Amino acid sequence: MDEPILIIGAGMAGLFTALALGSRGHAVTLLERDPPPPEGGADAAFDSWNRRGVGHLRHSHAFLARLRSIVVERHPVLHKRLLDAGCQELTFAAGLTPAAAARYRPMPGDEALTVLTSRRTTLELVLRQYVTELPGVSLRSGVNVTGLSGAVKDGAYVCEGLTLEGGEVLKGVVIDAAGRTSQSFDWLAEAGIEVPEEAEDAGILYYTRHYRLRPGQAAPERGAAPGAGDLGFIKYGVFPADNGCFSITLAVPEIEEALRRAIMHPETFDALCAQMPGVASWTDAARSEPQGKVHGMGDLRSRWRDMAPGGRPLAVNLFPIGDGLVRTNPLYGRGCSFAAVTGELVAQVLEADASPQARAVAFSQKLAADLRPYYDDMRTQDRAAIRRARHALNAAYRPGFKARLAKSFTEDGIGVAIRSDPALLREFMRGFHMLEDSRAWLKRPANAVKVLGAWATPKAMKQQWYPVKLGPDRPDMLGAVGIDPLEDPRRLGFA
Repeated sequence: MDEPILIIGAGMAGLFTALALGSRGHAVTLLERDPPPPEGGADAAFDSWNRRGVGHLRHSHAFLARLRSIVVERHPVLHKRLLDAGCQELTFAAGLTPAAAARYRPMPGDEALTVLTSRRTTLELVLRQYVTELPGVSLRSGVNVTGLSGAVKDGAYVCEGLTLEGGEVLKGVVIDAAGRTSQSFDWLAEAGIEVPEEAEDAGILYYTRHYRLRPGQAAPERGAAPGAGDLGFIKYGVFPADNGCFSITLAVPEIEEALRRAIMHPETFDALCAQMPGVASWTDAARSEPQGKVHGMGDLRSRWRDMAPGGRPLAVNLFPIGDGLVRTNPLYGRGCSFAAVTGELVAQVLEADASPQARAVAFSQKLAADLRPYYDDMRTQDRAAIRRARHALNAAYRPGFKARLAKSFTEDGIGVAIRSDPALLREFMRGFHMLEDSRAWLKRPANAVKVLGAWATPKAMKQQWYPVKLGPDRPDMLGAVGIDPLEDPRRLGFA
């Protein structure tokens, strides 16, 4: 294929797509409006890289196993560079509780359940350097794209290229990886093409603070309290990163307004962390020290746009990808994986068929087949979390029979089964890591029998497999950091 390829945006989606195409020998030009990274390596990039187009640049990031497998299998030199830059790999065995670890027996394939984790700036810095060394790949920084070049023909927009600030016109197949700030859909609308979409709030806001281990200190050993959990009114996660760094992310339901206001204060953020055993051992002042402020991120919405509804392409030679096309709740850590998988799909369809119409339809169909199950599962979980958050604020709420039954099946059946059986947890994690449909594991008869057996076992006989208390109850935790736990219920009329 001799046609040039133009990619708007050199974030994760743009870089992974350039990686997929450039490694196959295609001519690719990345057009990035933000400046290049500063000199000085990983710490300099974290401290001072200005990326206006990436609102989540300094939030927690990890490459799930699906994405790591693309890197390891197709780009081993890139994988080595990431490790050399200090990125960490977290294995399946390392995530087991001490009690589960005692039952663990290694199996072929466990290596495939490894997570690659680092500060986002380090991941992007290394990926950017590697991609721009590929023959045929070039990157232009400080470039503003002002529009599409093309016209509507037979009900579809036929894209011929891009116009840049200053009037320059570039010809080629266009891949829009501009993310949330993508303007392609506005430009299509101006041309009379409306792209249908589904969208809804994720129901949370995201808050992250970074820390660095003090000289001579190491990360705490895995204990009974997990490094990630859900207290109902707050979710938390510890993300080991590169070069002695790690981050803590706290996700707060939108409805918790008082908590949202207070959590941006570093002293409140640290005080909340100190009350959760799975986090407190990391943020202990003797072990680590904070690195800068608390970073907040709002406007978290899930979104799915369909570029070929009913098999009819709305645009040809134009492929929106990343958050502009499919946007996920960052809580599940699938954004980068979605981006990388989508980049691979673009490369596949461009090589499989020369017809622009056939490419557009194939891309839409492959995207839905591969990623839609994870998107739907995420949306279902988000809706349930929003309901739980509202119930947590309502002292008068009493769950009905179906709600109690579902809660019991989840906590007394699924939860106990996967904590007590590493083999079952392995099956569950394959779905989490996008190596198969996230619901496939429970549909297997042998796994369903294990879950039902755990559910039927009396609580007294399985007590050790329930999670330890993740932290104080809502009134105690909020009261300990100076937040009136009744402020929001009064506003909602619950109290």
